[in-house]
Order: sequence, then structure tokens, then C-alpha cells
Amino acid sequence: MPKVALYKQDGTKNGEIELKDEIFGIEPNENVVYDAIIMQRASLRQGTHSVKNRSAVRGGGRKPWRQKGTGRARQGSIRSPQWRGGGVVFGPTPRSYNYTLNKKVRRLAIKSVLSDKVANSSLLAIESLTFDAPKTKDFKAIVEKLDITTKVLVVVENDNDFAALSARNLPKVSVVFANNVSVLDVVSADKLVATQAALAQIEEVLA
Repeated sequence: MPKVALYKQDGTKNGEIELKDEIFGIEPNENVVYDAIIMQRASLRQGTHSVKNRSAVRGGGRKPWRQKGTGRARQGSIRSPQWRGGGVVFGPTPRSYNYTLNKKVRRLAIKSVLSDKVANSSLLAIESLTFDAPKTKDFKAIVEKLDITTKVLVVVENDNDFAALSARNLPKVSVVFANNVSVLDVVSADKLVATQAALAQIEEVLA
């Protein structure tokens, strides 16, 4: 079973903990991870882009000149696409880019990125993150004691709002609840720090 270092909130090491092999010790599937990242990035797109076609632009209510006898090419409207100020042909319209992957594929993807973090010694466990009130200074002190200078994702147990609020203004630090951990979040971070309670919740969900 894979093991990761366990730290106290004051930054001192307190041994190691064992994690479930079927979640944190599998062979990462790069293709599935790629598919999951593309899906998540697509769902982040707003899809609000829009242009006006020839029926939406202003003007062009009548034929600019008669059909025959002028020597010029026949035209039906001054708002046809070939005219300056005319409508756009096949332009983007508002749409949703969301799509989903199968549940088994999504689970395999998150297991793959978690296992990769463990294999690269990029996952640290912390006993707990307890705050009496939201305090950015206290959270920053914890990050410094853990000697983390790169981009870090902190996973806390559900409803630990004070921890999430304390890290909100810290650069290079992101906090998510255990039930909201995503492939894109994990891949985007250089280090992953999770509380014992959060790891237990992840194992319970993905088991």
C-alpha cells in the first residue's frame, strides 16, 4: 500500500499514513486523464459568442437596383454577406460546450492523477486544518512551515469553510473540498496537501 508523509498543523512530521492501493497506487492512464481535462476545460467555456447574420443586421429592406438592364451584378439586399456591413455567414452562435464522460472513466481519471502525485512524492497529508476564524496569516504560516513554494492544491474535508476562506487570497494556493476534487485541479497543482479527514472521504467515494 502506498504511504505518504503525515504532518501536524505546526509543520512537524508525524510519521506516515497508508492509503488504499486501488485509489492511490494504480498505473496512471494518460489517455483517460487527457479526455477528462479536455471535458473540464470545455465545460468552462462560456459559449456566449455571437454574430449577426443577414436577417439580424439593420437595413437592406429592398432590392438596391433592378434585376436587369444596369450592367451590374444582380443583388437582392445591401446586407448580403458580400456587402460592407452585411451579415456574417456561418458565424458563431451561443451554445454550450458541455459534455460528459462515463462515470467509470471519470473515476479512473481522478484515481490516475492521485496515484501520479503519490508516485512523484507530491502528496502530503496533514492531520487537520483547524481555524477559529478565517485567518489568511495563519494559513500562510502553515504553508511556509511545510516548505511549499510552488503552486499547491489543499484538499480539506467537507464544510471546513474557515480553511477555504483563509486561503482565498493567497497566491499559488487553492483550496477545494474533498467532494469537489477534479482532475484539472490536481493536474494544475505542483503539490497536493490533504487532511486526513479529506483523504478518508476521497477513499470512501472512490472505493
